[in-house]
Amino acid sequence: MNLAAAAQVAPASTQQAVAYPSLFLLVVIGALVPVVPTGALVSSAAVVALHQETPSLSLPVVFGVAALAAFLGDITLYWLGRRGMRSKNGSRWLQAIRDRAPEERLAQAQAKLEDHGVMVLVLSRLVPAGRIPVMLACLMAKMPVRQFARGDVPACLAWAVTYQLIGILGGSLFKEPWEGVVLAVALTVLISAAPTVWRKVRRAPA
Repeated sequence: MNLAAAAQVAPASTQQAVAYPSLFLLVVIGALVPVVPTGALVSSAAVVALHQETPSLSLPVVFGVAALAAFLGDITLYWLGRRGMRSKNGSRWLQAIRDRAPEERLAQAQAKLEDHGVMVLVLSRLVPAGRIPVMLACLMAKMPVRQFARGDVPACLAWAVTYQLIGILGGSLFKEPWEGVVLAVALTVLISAAPTVWRKVRRAPA
């Protein structure tokens, strides 16, 4: 390999070595503390991967990293919530989960959990702000961690592939990666805001 080729390969390898661990860490943090826009992160990473020299290799890595990180974050948060449920004084993690689950959404989640079992986790991961109420419903139903994990695996896989497809769509429409990232982020923000806007429209007086 000559020096010119090495100079081209090294930056790409360095970017990937930094990008994948960063994506993993941010998605885990976003699962534990839902203030990080994890969907937008995955979509943006997919855009960048699509513009790599070997997207057929980069895209599966992004998918795997995102799905695994989401799963580990969910399981960790659920385990912490279970510990809080068993504690007499609860825990700050359990309280944080409760604070993010309005009574109306919790009641809906409990009804869906009773009707559909753990498979409701798949839908909860795809519906904006749906994950936490369903997780709290599972905690209140005293669902074992293993049972929660069985439902969370397909949920995280479906979530990762959905937001990766958004990124692929955005990246395929533009030659420059940054343009695709802007579109992907805009789409994820629109998807996240749509349920809130719809609820406000329904509650608005006629």
